[in-house]
Amino acid sequence: MNSKEIMDLTEDNCFHVYNRFNVVFDKGDGVTLYDVEGKEYLDFASGIGVMALGYNNKEFNDAIKAQVDKLYHTSNLYYHPALADAAKKLCEISGMDKVFFTNSGAEAVEGAIKTAKKYAYNKYDRSGYGIIAMDNSFHGRTVGALSVTGTEAYRKAFLPLMDKVTFATYNDYDSVEAAIDADICAIILEPVQGEGGVMPADKEFLQKIRKVCDERDIILIFDEIQCGMGRTGSVYAYQDYDVKPDILLTAKALGGGLPIGAFLVTDKVASSSLVPGDHGTTYGGNPLCTAAVKASIDLMLKNDLVGNVNSLAPYLESKLDEVVDSCKCAIGHRGKGFMQGIVLDDSIKASDVVKTCLDKGLVVLSAGGNVLRLLPPLVISKEDIDKAIEIIKYSLNVT
Repeated sequence: MNSKEIMDLTEDNCFHVYNRFNVVFDKGDGVTLYDVEGKEYLDFASGIGVMALGYNNKEFNDAIKAQVDKLYHTSNLYYHPALADAAKKLCEISGMDKVFFTNSGAEAVEGAIKTAKKYAYNKYDRSGYGIIAMDNSFHGRTVGALSVTGTEAYRKAFLPLMDKVTFATYNDYDSVEAAIDADICAIILEPVQGEGGVMPADKEFLQKIRKVCDERDIILIFDEIQCGMGRTGSVYAYQDYDVKPDILLTAKALGGGLPIGAFLVTDKVASSSLVPGDHGTTYGGNPLCTAAVKASIDLMLKNDLVGNVNSLAPYLESKLDEVVDSCKCAIGHRGKGFMQGIVLDDSIKASDVVKTCLDKGLVVLSAGGNVLRLLPPLVISKEDIDKAIEIIKYSLNVT
């Protein structure tokens, strides 16, 4: 089938909840995607932060193929080696104590909410606790995750959602403190907001929240679904802030492209919250996806991808300075590591720039606040950055 036939067949049979671009990707290799006609695209989106290892990594593929030939489902009623290995490695690199594997990031958010509520219930023998979340945040599209997503446009058609959620202003500690009362059991935030416009947290902001959570026995939840797994220049972004959460959420790059997420907790939370019967999943932590977690972690460490991020991030930021200097519509850039955003003025729409870049063979994303978002694989080179920047400059000046 050609591209049009594939697109038509998809639209005829799939529920139309995505406005897909008019491109049909067929294969990938390294940091390059190829459509069915053979056109090449430099990928600076990595499947929304998923393909940290790039495409067609032989060692990763071999690990997945080996697991397929052995076992890829048992349910969580039984033990299997892949789960044990993945759990150990993820706890080690994250600095957390216990892990629960899910199918997605949104499910990790749901599990974290339940865990925080159960912790408070066990501690104080009552229910009815609320959560503080941040404006402009994004935590997923399931009901609980949507309830703590601080963008009204995502929520309003689905009200009422989970009650007792208060939204504070990101990077404004006073707004958080003002929202705290005796009914708050958790605070959830992204150390670097992604969908909300590629906005890093201030270190002092996180430190003050950690302090008040300790004082009030409030569970601090960090959503690192997008910014974790090396993307910001540390394995998890919180490690660069010296502020450890009680619950850590991870997904996207965790499985190297296979669908898996997780929430991790400290021993303090694990010993006083969920017990058998409180939570579960049929597919979460299955042998195939946990083999992918092990392979992803092994390759991230073996190839020092965090080192590559830290080595090249200053160069990428210097090239983004060039974009701002040479393109009138670009008014600034922000981010951490390989999670970067170019802030645009009102004369141009980021979504239109994404289309122009795609036409020129570069895959990028948009984000809230009219931001052009860059989430490249962690294996990119200086040459890849140069090529991407030239296309971005061209696209900003002709769109």
